[in-house]
Parts: sequence; C-alpha cells; structure tokens
Amino acid sequence: METALIIGDTGGIGAAIAETLRARGVAVTGLSRSRDRLDMTDEASIERALGALDGPFDLIFVATGALVIDGAEPEKALSALSSKALADQYALNAIGPVLALKHALPLLPRDRPAVFAALSARVGSIGDNRLGGWYSYRAAKAGLNALLHGAAIELARSHRHLACVCLYPGTVATDFTAKYAGRHPTVPPDKAAARLLAVIEGLTPADTGRFYDYAGKEIPW
Repeated sequence: METALIIGDTGGIGAAIAETLRARGVAVTGLSRSRDRLDMTDEASIERALGALDGPFDLIFVATGALVIDGAEPEKALSALSSKALADQYALNAIGPVLALKHALPLLPRDRPAVFAALSARVGSIGDNRLGGWYSYRAAKAGLNALLHGAAIELARSHRHLACVCLYPGTVATDFTAKYAGRHPTVPPDKAAARLLAVIEGLTPADTGRFYDYAGKEIPW
C-alpha cells in the first residue's frame, strides 16, 4: 500500500489508522468534518470534498459515524423509537458512506488491487441479533451493509481488482463508546487500527461484498 484516503481521520479509529499508516510510510490524505467541513449527510458536501482530490488511492477507508445524534440515545424499547432518530441514523451511518463510495469511484484504480472499507458494527448483523433494542443504529448499520454489498456486486464488473467491504472494529475505547461499553472488553484505538489494517492487507477481490470483524472472521448478514 502506497496511498490511502481516510474519511473521518480526526475521530478515534480514523486518526489511529491514519497515524499507523503514516508510520509505515504510506502517503495518507484525510478528510473530516472539523477540518474540511465535510458533512456526510449532504451529498453536495461529499461530492465537493472528494472531487477536489487527486487519486488513485490504494485504500479508501470510511471511519465516520455516530451512535448518538441530537441527543437520541440507543433505544431499549419500541416505545422510545422515533422517525427522526431512524432517519438521522440512516442518513449518517448508511447513506453517507455509500455516497462517499459513489463519489470516490474516480479515485479508485482499475488496474491494480485496492480496498474500499467502511466501519460497520456487529449489531448491524440481522442474523446475529439476539438481544433486540438499539433499533435506529442497528437498522442504519444493516442498511450500510446492504448498500455496500450491492455496490460490491456492481463494482466487481468495473473494478475487478477492488475489495469493497464492511468492517467491525470491536469495542474500541473512544468517546463514541465510553457510555455504552459496559462490561464489553475494549481495545485502544491504536490496537484496533492495527487489527483492522491486518484484515485489510489480507483482502483479495474474492472478498468483495463481505462483512468481517477485526480478526478477519466473516459476520453473518
């Protein structure tokens, strides 16, 4: 890997991945809301930010997302569900990343291996859902998984060397998870980054359209 684009490079995981790659000699370009005014809920903003870049990139990694939006906490029951929370979660955690892929296509090489990866979550697995709750966040991550799986099928025809995947980083010790980690074991961002990069480095085009955890184990849809 020689070049990488990290979308969301000022967040806990995104920053750790960018730092790890730079330490390995990779030329890293970053985009963020705080520095570049990138709004992942606004397609015009995504198009502007990505259209200003010159590729190609061997890796494009989307590390954006939120668990709590406008104070809406993960729901414990149907009675807590609201249409706004559902729409907000879907806009940021599902629509944003797939629009990033749409506008990043000119930045992905067609003649050599490359990876497009987006952070997903195990709770986005419908097959692995045994606890219920967290309706909005679960639905958004399940939507992300479905959108990138479908895109991977299409891009296998136009970008034959591309692996387009969803990745679950585990429970990472960041502000994102601080209130919700509970008794789940957490890992620091630098360890999470190293584990995710190990998975990414092992991907081939045969892996496109799949959903993997931090150990490279496939997660059911």
